[in-house]
Amino acid sequence: MKRLYPDQPIVGIGIVIVANQQIVLIKRGNEPARGKWTIPGGLVELGESNEEAVIREAKEETCLDVENPLLVDVVSQVDLDAEGKIKYHYVIVNYLVHIRAGDITAASDAVELRWVPFDEVENYELTTSFRRFFENNKTKLTKVNSVT
Repeated sequence: MKRLYPDQPIVGIGIVIVANQQIVLIKRGNEPARGKWTIPGGLVELGESNEEAVIREAKEETCLDVENPLLVDVVSQVDLDAEGKIKYHYVIVNYLVHIRAGDITAASDAVELRWVPFDEVENYELTTSFRRFFENNKTKLTKVNSVT
């Protein structure tokens, strides 16, 4: 499945990790949105459930073992080129997770990973889809915790 100029939307997952009014953000190392901040995540592989993708991608991107993915929200991201053609089209299903084990470390295509206080998130150069997700869910996220 081609990501650039796709024939159909591509399904991705976002991993929401929160604790003490902070959220884990990564700085993207690859396109689309290289250099922008977002939550960890990736694509759902053929034959894989969304929840399986969340657990796999959490390990690949943060080195954490996570469990109990809980659906938070779904956002779409459509990027057009200068001629108005669809360059990227993602449907991103975002899940809150609980950390089971591991030490959080940037891995995979993440240039950097950090815990960001909720009141500082919007000061970062965020991906469009994550900015929309955070604006819509900030209040809900203040009431949950990934660390037990």
